[in-house]
Parts: sequence; structure tokens; C-alpha cells
Amino acid sequence: MVLWVFGYGSLIWNPGFDFDEKILGFIKGYKRTFNLACIDHRGTPQHPARTCTLESEDEAICWGIAYCVKGGLEKEREAMQYLERRECEYDQKISVDFYKV
Repeated sequence: MVLWVFGYGSLIWNPGFDFDEKILGFIKGYKRTFNLACIDHRGTPQHPARTCTLESEDEAICWGIAYCVKGGLEKEREAMQYLERRECEYDQKISVDFYKV
């Protein structure tokens, strides 16, 4: 099995997990927004930082990087465990079509 992870914010410049391939492209039906106040990775309770998230929008596209994780279940599990810690409660696991450039 192969795991693909779409990065649209900080995962673009710092994925933080071991991957075998990365591809530039976009997904449809989502737009990038900075509407989440966050103190987990930056900001303070008095001054939370804006964090990049995705919002559903019919005609939108969102550019990013698709990371391919190959090498078996253990490598995929390690990548997912890392992403669970990093993304905390902000992540959603959904399947989307990715369009490479």
C-alpha cells in the first residue's frame, strides 16, 4: 500500500516525515485560508497566531505538494503518527483527487 499526503501550508516547506516522492499540483473544491487562531506552534493565549487551514468551496483550487510514502505499513504508520502529533485536532483525513502539474 502507498500513502499520499497533501501539504498546503507548512508541510510544503517542512514536511517533517520521511517520504519517497513529492509532486507539485492542486486539489479542487478547497481554498486556503488563515482563519484559525492557534497557540500550539506559535502565538500566545493573548495573541494567537493565524494558522493556514482549508475550507470547502465549490469552484476553488488549492495548490500544494503531494508526498508519497512507500516502504510498507511501518513507514506509513510513522508518517501518520508524526502528522497526528503535529496537526493535533486540526487534521481531517479525507480522500481528494490530486492534479499534478
